[in-house]
Amino acid sequence: MTVTLGRTGMEITRLGFGSWAVSGSGWAFSWGATDDAESVAAIRHALDAGVNWIDTAAVYGLGHSEELVGKAVADLPQADRPYIFTKLGLVWDPDNPSASPRRIMKPDSVRRELEDSLRRLGVDHIDLYQVHYPDTGESLEYAGGGFGAVSPNATPLEEYWQVMADLKAEGKVRAIGLSNHTPDLLEAAEQIAHVDVIQPPFSAINRSSADEIAWARAHETGVIVYSPLQSGLLTGAFSAERVAGLPAEDWRTAHHDFTTGLTANLQLADALRPIAERHGRSVAEVAIAWVLAWPGITGAIVGARKAAQVDGWIGAGSLELSPADIEEIATAITVSGAGRGPARHA
Repeated sequence: MTVTLGRTGMEITRLGFGSWAVSGSGWAFSWGATDDAESVAAIRHALDAGVNWIDTAAVYGLGHSEELVGKAVADLPQADRPYIFTKLGLVWDPDNPSASPRRIMKPDSVRRELEDSLRRLGVDHIDLYQVHYPDTGESLEYAGGGFGAVSPNATPLEEYWQVMADLKAEGKVRAIGLSNHTPDLLEAAEQIAHVDVIQPPFSAINRSSADEIAWARAHETGVIVYSPLQSGLLTGAFSAERVAGLPAEDWRTAHHDFTTGLTANLQLADALRPIAERHGRSVAEVAIAWVLAWPGITGAIVGARKAAQVDGWIGAGSLELSPADIEEIATAITVSGAGRGPARHA
């Protein structure tokens, strides 16, 4: 089953493969060490299971994720190749890879990043090119719960979005999108060039981007959400003991979802188990199906580091939750106090 991605003309599966978790260690927001052969096998397994798009970003593994995606698709016949979506705007210091990347969208940096991504991916164009975060000119401090201060040297949205529109007009990218941009920024961008797609976070725990999704729905903009499983918390496989055993280099060890918010988040995940049992599905599939049922959402990005992990969520695209299921989840969200944002759509 495929759905139309906004007005792009692309028909995408409800689930896409997210390649942040396969990006390896040695950088600021690593998930820990990975095996490249297993990572490529996971990507190929997802494609064999019917997934027809991959989402990555230049910053994931400081280019390594894009290289892995390029390797995974290199020998596929053109007709079997997935859509490739990537992101730009988080620039790292190669001499200090463990430092937090900076949010930079200067025109010359945008064009340089594009050429680097095309080279790493081994393609002549990018199907969807997305701005990862609004430009602040400063570092991205994800683990601390904030996203950095705004420097006087930051590039205004009006300037960088025009560059993105130019790249689309030049045929270097098929569609352009904005990730992690608020409704006021989306509206400002729309006055310059249509926002083809947005990519906000969204899960039963993090529902804070409901307003952005509503904006997109009103503007015929596609919506692909990331972290529908809240970085593993909604897979049903996490416990306080497992979190305590995460390697120190895993970014999750310092994030509030895995520290101060952990008890409420695990309570919500447990509340999904009876629904999963009724449908004969996994907890992860229920969590993703809830996301896909939210009005305006086109598809969800789901990651995996091993092929077997794909099997735990691949069925979510065909799982239709009943109104009673959705209400049960909304009640569980409210009772647990997990996350933020509306438990029910308007």
